[in-house]
Amino acid sequence: MPSSSRKDWDTYFMDIAFMVSTRSRCPRRHVGSVLVQGKKLLGTAYNGAPMGVPDCSEAGCMVVEEYEQVPDAESGISLKKKQRCIRTIHAEQNLLMFTDRVDREGSTVYVTDQPCWTCANMLANSGISEIVYHRIYPKDYEKVAALMQQRGIRFRRIDDYVAPPDTEAQVSGS
Repeated sequence: MPSSSRKDWDTYFMDIAFMVSTRSRCPRRHVGSVLVQGKKLLGTAYNGAPMGVPDCSEAGCMVVEEYEQVPDAESGISLKKKQRCIRTIHAEQNLLMFTDRVDREGSTVYVTDQPCWTCANMLANSGISEIVYHRIYPKDYEKVAALMQQRGIRFRRIDDYVAPPDTEAQVSGS
């Protein structure tokens, strides 16, 4: 009989976050999050349209265009056009809406993707003590990391993590 190794807690909870992300119907990005107190799972959430409203797979993405300043070797600064969907409520936002503050005090949020700036602000005020993520969001990394340090919230990436089969959706855009 082969020896089976037991997953560590980070892998176990991140696997759950990736499984939760498979509920998303967003064609651009599937994100899942879980709330954990000690070793107890208290809640799960994924990104998607508000309940009872057609989601992006039914009604199309509600895309807005933004321009971001980026360093340019020749001219100093150039503008980069970015599109983002505003129909979707982020997984972290849904997690905060559907869990109780008392359960969040001192807890850990596992999320497939590093929180964006808006979600990071919300998590910073939520009572959690730690955020664990796998995929980095370069646009907001520096300011989110600085915010978490200021708030004393542990903020760490699982670099060598491999998501369970069939949970990393091939999605378009960013």
